[in-house]
Amino acid sequence: MWLRSGTSLKAVHKRRCVLSSKVSVLQLHGGSVGFTDSCYDGLYPGHIHTTPIQKALLAVGSGVAALQNPYRHDMVAVLGETTGRLALQNLRDKMRNDPEGSTILKERPRIRLSTLNLSQMASLPDGSFGREYLRFLEDNNVTPDSRAGVKFVDGEELAYVMQRYREVHDLLHTLLGMPTNMLGEVAVKWFEAAQTGLPMCALGAAFGPLRLNARRLQSLFATLGPWALRNGWRSRCVLSIFYERRWEQSVEDLRQELNIEPPPVLLRTANRQKKTSDS
Repeated sequence: MWLRSGTSLKAVHKRRCVLSSKVSVLQLHGGSVGFTDSCYDGLYPGHIHTTPIQKALLAVGSGVAALQNPYRHDMVAVLGETTGRLALQNLRDKMRNDPEGSTILKERPRIRLSTLNLSQMASLPDGSFGREYLRFLEDNNVTPDSRAGVKFVDGEELAYVMQRYREVHDLLHTLLGMPTNMLGEVAVKWFEAAQTGLPMCALGAAFGPLRLNARRLQSLFATLGPWALRNGWRSRCVLSIFYERRWEQSVEDLRQELNIEPPPVLLRTANRQKKTSDS
C-alpha cells in the first residue's frame, strides 16, 4: 500500500512538472518565461526537465522571438539550451582532452563580478588581457552578471559547458577586438558558429546580417566574415582556456597561443565615439 501511494504521488508530481513546462512554453509567446525551480529534479540547481517534444516547442518559440529581437537574451539562451546537446557534448570532449580544459571542468570557475578583482585588473598595463577586458566592459556598459543560468540542458557537466560558453562570450569580444554593436555581434557569432557548432550560433550568423546596412554588409562579407570563420575553424577550443589565470598575459600573446589573427578591421564602440566627439 505504501509503495502504491508513493508511486501515485510521484506520478502526480511528474504530471505537475509537465503541466508547468507546457504553461511555460505558452508564455514564451507572451514575451516572458515563467519558469520556476519547483520541478527541480536533482540534475543541478535550476534544472527543468523537458521531453523532446517540449524542447522542440521551446526551440521554435524562442527561435521566432530571437529572430524578431536579437537582443532578447532570454530567448537566445532558451534556443541554445534546447538545440545544442550534440555540440555541447563535442565541446565537453574537447575540454576533457585538453589539460587546461579538463582542469576547468574539475574546478568549475565562474566569471562573475564577485569573482573578479576589478581594482587589480584596472592596475594592469594597457594591452594586457585583464585590462582590455575591463575596458570592454566599461566601454560597452555590460556586466558578466547578465548571463542567465542554464535550465534546459539535461546533464550537469553539459550545463556547466553551456554556462562557461556564455560567460566566455564577452572575453571573445575582447580577444577578437569586436564591440557589442550589431556588426561586432555578428562577427563574433560567425566565429562562434565555426568554433562551437552550436545551432544557436549558426542561426545568429545566418540571420544577423539581415539587420546590417549595405556598408556594414560589405565589411562583413569582404573582410570580417571570412576572418571570423577562418579563425573559428582553426583556433584552439576557446572554452579550454583558464582566462582567470591569464589576466596579466597580453592580448597579442594570447591570440598567438590560440592561433587567432588580429581583426582586419578595427570597430569602435558607440560610447568611445561619443567621448571622442564630446572632447
